[in-house]
Parts: sequence; C-alpha cells; structure tokens
Amino acid sequence: MVLVDSTVWIDFFSARQAPHVQALEMLIEERNDICICGVVLTEVLQGLQNDIEYKKTKELFHNLILLPMSHQTFIHSAEIYRFLRKKGVTIRNSVDCMIAAVAIENKVPLLHNDKDFIPIEKHCGLKIYRPKR
Repeated sequence: MVLVDSTVWIDFFSARQAPHVQALEMLIEERNDICICGVVLTEVLQGLQNDIEYKKTKELFHNLILLPMSHQTFIHSAEIYRFLRKKGVTIRNSVDCMIAAVAIENKVPLLHNDKDFIPIEKHCGLKIYRPKR
C-alpha cells in the first residue's frame, strides 16, 4: 500500500512526464493498493475548475483506500511541525505534516513531489516510496 500525495495526483492529471508520475502509473498498472487521506482528497478536488473533471476525479478517488485521520493524527501533525521547527526547519505547508502523520501512523510509504517531506523523512520516521528500478 502506498499513500499518494496531492503533488503527484496534480501532475498525473496534468499528464506531466516526471519520475513521480511514472511511479504512480506503475502502481496503477501493477494494481497495487493506492491510498489517500482526507486532506489529499480536498487538495486535489478543490483545484479542479472543470465540473466534469471534478466529478470524474471524485468518483475515481471514491474507489481508493481512504486512510483515517483521528484526533491523534492532528496532534501528531503538530508535534512533527514543532519538532522540526526546534531543529531550525520550517515546513511551508502544515498540511504536509498532516499527510506525513497519516503515513507514519499507518506505516505506509508516501509517494510525493514536495521538498517539505524530506526533513520529515530524515527526522521523523516518514517512509518514502521509491520504485524499484
């Protein structure tokens, strides 16, 4: 199972040629379990301006595994943010801490294209999905 961040989905739906998009395409082809969380769902859907694309994407995401976000997930997210800030690292978007907390709590790797996840991986135990070549 792999949690896929909104940065990957946005590039995937835009048909960008990039390694993280190719990794997602491979996960889909191999019929791996792909999951999202509520904030990824929200980020992707809110960015869609076309009503038809919105409806198609909402239906597609309905078929994915939705990882839960509990009260503890949000506490964990704040702890990640505060821990990194004490180390001199400021995460630009606190939503990334929420996504990382979900991945850590569910012990699933994250496929992303966002540099904010690098220090979370380095200092907080986030596992990153890296496709086998």
